[in-house]
Amino acid sequence: GISSPKLLNLVLAHALFFGGAAQFASGMWEFKANSIFGATAFSTFGAFWISLAAFIWAHEGGLYAMTTELDMTLYFICWGVLVSLFTVITSRISLAHFALFAGVAIVFFLLAIGEWSVAAKHLAGYLGLVCGVLALYLGYAVLLNEVWKGSYLPLYPYKAPVSASGEDEKADLKV
Repeated sequence: GISSPKLLNLVLAHALFFGGAAQFASGMWEFKANSIFGATAFSTFGAFWISLAAFIWAHEGGLYAMTTELDMTLYFICWGVLVSLFTVITSRISLAHFALFAGVAIVFFLLAIGEWSVAAKHLAGYLGLVCGVLALYLGYAVLLNEVWKGSYLPLYPYKAPVSASGEDEKADLKV
C-alpha cells in the first residue's frame, strides 16, 4: 500500500464519522429536500462506511477472526452490484455523477478480486483515490453552482431527448 498500517485507526475514525455519520445525516436531509436519489445514495454510502469501519475494528480486535477472503469478496460484490444499479440512475443526472458512480462500482469489483490478488487490491486503491478526487470536484461543483446561482464548474448534465411533440422527456430528477 501507499500508507502506513499505523494510520489504520485514523482512517477508520474518518470513515466512521465523515464517511459514515456525515453522509448518513446528509441522506436524511436529502429526504427532506425531496431528493430521493441523493437521500438513497448518501444514506446508503454512510451505512457502508459505518459498517466497514465497525467490521474492521471488530476484526482487528479478534471478534471476526474467522472471516475469510470469500466473506469479503461477497461483501464487495454485493456493494459493487448496488453501486452499479445506482450508476444506471446517474446516467440520467449528469456525466460527473455517472463517472463517479461507475468508478466506485469498478472499485468495489476490484476490491472483491483484490481479496485474491494483491495487484487488483492496489489498482482498487489507486482508482479509489481518483474517485475521491472526482467526488470532491462533484461536491464542490454542486455547492459552488448552487450558492453562486450559476454554472461555474461543469457537471455535464443529462440532456433529455425531445419527443416528436416537442416536449422534454426528462424525468423530474432532483439531485
